[in-house]
Amino acid sequence: MNKEYRPDWDQPIDSSPDSAASSKPQVASNGVKQIVTIRLDVDMLEWFKTAGPGYQTRINQVLREHMDAQRNSQAE
Repeated sequence: MNKEYRPDWDQPIDSSPDSAASSKPQVASNGVKQIVTIRLDVDMLEWFKTAGPGYQTRINQVLREHMDAQRNSQAE
C-alpha cells in the first residue's frame, strides 16, 4: 500500500451544507462501505492507479454512476 495514502473509510462524513460544494465524490446516504475482494483486469486497475491515491474511491464512483444511469433508464 502506498505509504502516503490515508484510507478514508474510517473518517467521519461531513454532512454540512458547505461540504456539498467540495470536490469529493458523493457517498451513499448511509456512508457505510463494505470491504470486498474483486478481480479486475490488470490494465484497467493500473489505469485507475496512475491518477494516484484514491483509486478505489474512483472505481466506486464510476460504478455508482453506472448504477444510477441504469436505474434512471429503467425508471423511464
